[in-house]
Amino acid sequence: MADKQVEPAEEGVRGELDEDRFVGGRDLTRWHNRAGQFLVNAVQKISTKLGPQGALILTLLVGALIAAGLTFIFANLYESVTEADGVAGLDHPVLDAAKSVRSPLLDVIVTAYTDVGGGIGMPVLALIAIGVLGVRRKSWTPVILITIAGAGSVLMITAGKQLIGRSRPPLGDAVPPFEYSAAFPSGHALGSVVIAGIVAYLVVLRLKSSRARLWAIAIAAVFAATMGLSRVYLGHHWLTDVLAAWALGTAWLVLVITAHRLYLTVRERRSVNEVS
Repeated sequence: MADKQVEPAEEGVRGELDEDRFVGGRDLTRWHNRAGQFLVNAVQKISTKLGPQGALILTLLVGALIAAGLTFIFANLYESVTEADGVAGLDHPVLDAAKSVRSPLLDVIVTAYTDVGGGIGMPVLALIAIGVLGVRRKSWTPVILITIAGAGSVLMITAGKQLIGRSRPPLGDAVPPFEYSAAFPSGHALGSVVIAGIVAYLVVLRLKSSRARLWAIAIAAVFAATMGLSRVYLGHHWLTDVLAAWALGTAWLVLVITAHRLYLTVRERRSVNEVS
């Protein structure tokens, strides 16, 4: 009798359970605290109505609301700190240091680099990652994760700029082309953390070598770090705008990864129940 043909969608699910579940021997579907177990039970109930990927989307949307709330809280704390000239006391010295190392050639190079993380460059990178990972894995999961991660970062950036409305460094201290939107938080810094972070996470799940996983994480971290620092070098953002963006982006990235772990857990439990 001929073997039953495996549909691409089914193959994608099997790949997720077989290859995405373990990272360096750690089982991502095992939760060792009550909070995690509570979340798993809640998402499992939702998945009975919406299916695992529907539950993933809903979990990510709830996470986006939490991220928006964190942005509101962080924005108010940030405003208090900058008004008191706390961490913001670093802004002017760091900008002066950046100005001291500028040169016409370096300005062109950094401007070209920072465009990669801008409103056109970053969506293009995200779309490429979506296409490559979605096709290779035969799964909608990378599409959902990267799309909602990117949309959530845009929501946080927009909310932060509306809440604070902080002015950028003076145009006389900036490298053209100039930008005029509010400074807090740095959209380039926040977006690069989220997109590079979620792509690195998805890549790491399929890497078998510890060295390869470290390289993937390091490349993503260097990309996010240099993208943020490029904004300070060009005088388009204060250092604290970048620091805040890194913090907010990391918080949102953690929520997205947690949502994916919950999705894997629900998938794994459903698979066990189907076998039994």
